Amino acid sequence: MSDYKMVFIGGAGNMAGAVIGGLVASGYPADNIVATGRDEQKLRDFVARTGVRGSTDNLSAIRNADVIVLSVKPQVMKELCESIVAEVSARKPLIITLAAGIPLAAYQRWLGAGVPIIRAMPNTPALVGTGVTGLYAGAGVTGEHKSVATQMADAVGIALWVDEESGIDQVIAVSGSGPAYYFQFMESMIDAAEKAGMNRADAARLTLQTALGAAKLAVASDIDVAQLKRNVMSPNGTTERAIKRFQDGGLPELVEQAMSDCAARAAEMAKELDK
Repeated sequence: MSDYKMVFIGGAGNMAGAVIGGLVASGYPADNIVATGRDEQKLRDFVARTGVRGSTDNLSAIRNADVIVLSVKPQVMKELCESIVAEVSARKPLIITLAAGIPLAAYQRWLGAGVPIIRAMPNTPALVGTGVTGLYAGAGVTGEHKSVATQMADAVGIALWVDEESGIDQVIAVSGSGPAYYFQFMESMIDAAEKAGMNRADAARLTLQTALGAAKLAVASDIDVAQLKRNVMSPNGTTERAIKRFQDGGLPELVEQAMSDCAARAAEMAKELDK
């Protein structure tokens, strides 16, 4: 798979840049990767930093590509696809899209029938190599194609394939938007500690280290998170009282409702962007 020539349109952007950096760090040949972008200085800096090739001409860059990764804003995706449709429909390289919200049917209209397309939904922790990428394969995607996409996702974290396109909405609700849930909880903890008299910098330091430690412990353990929670609690102790307050305040139900709203909005956006 390292022989595949990959082109990242919008490759100097944050998310695509993280994926490219992860691939190169994991041993993928930098010379087989091309990043495109409009900002020449930003592109030159990115090329110098990663060792990949750069281009400001999308059509020229994709001419011999085996894999084309689309990493532009959803609002300009249709325009981009229409600008490369002749080349893509003629050769039918693998297309991997990193854009949120746009359904497969839209890409099939914009790029032509028979083009193998994979929707990839990474999250922002991919920027530090601890991301989650949800993946969905359209018709015509082969096992080898899926291996390429998995390798790309694994370079910045872990991959999860879903069997139905609607599964991407659930991935968004859990991991795509999930980092913001944790940031909200961290913010609330920091605010509460500051109100209780702790220096805000100290509160932030303790909160972030505790979040990191809890996540690393959960990942390293084969114990269910519910049991890990109970392991911190002692009968009628401090942790038990705090957890009871969360439960009495409806935190589990609130989380469920928030994630349901998130998935519903993802489905709504797919319909809006498919028009």
